Amino acid sequence: MAISLKDQLLKAGLADNKRARQADHVKRQAAKGKHEGESAALAVQKAREAQVEKDREASRQFVLQQEQKAVAAQIRQLIEAHRIERKGGELSYQFTHERKVKKLLVSEPQQYQLIHGQIAIVTLDSQYELVPTAIAEKIQQRDPSPIVLLNTRQASAVADDDPYADYQIPDDLMW
Repeated sequence: MAISLKDQLLKAGLADNKRARQADHVKRQAAKGKHEGESAALAVQKAREAQVEKDREASRQFVLQQEQKAVAAQIRQLIEAHRIERKGGELSYQFTHERKVKKLLVSEPQQYQLIHGQIAIVTLDSQYELVPTAIAEKIQQRDPSPIVLLNTRQASAVADDDPYADYQIPDDLMW
């Protein structure tokens, strides 16, 4: 019986087993393509289109991730540049974050500003920071997740039919 060309090349040392297996694999793939009824050129075109679509999606995901990183960096920079120092805070200001009651030591003017919506509480690296309301609104436009407390500024409008309008509410009343 005659020895195949592949076996002759292997014996002569001109080819190795790896290349022989690759050649067999290519031959089998070509045979499959012919049995399905589509030409090899059409299969190559479909594969190229699929690869181009996959590359587009990967590129879009990469751009989206870069934009998210840029927004996070902007938020970090805003908070670090405009944070309000809380040194010497003696009053405990309580607020809720993620369904838990948290406490923050603030000074008396800071407590008044928090209540009346002049400053806000934001998170930075799982720590709470105080920033002016204007900065908190800029942060909220980019991403609302770091905002913990942002009270709205309210004019002290009293309803005309309020029966308790004559009674003064103490400033130090804590609920």
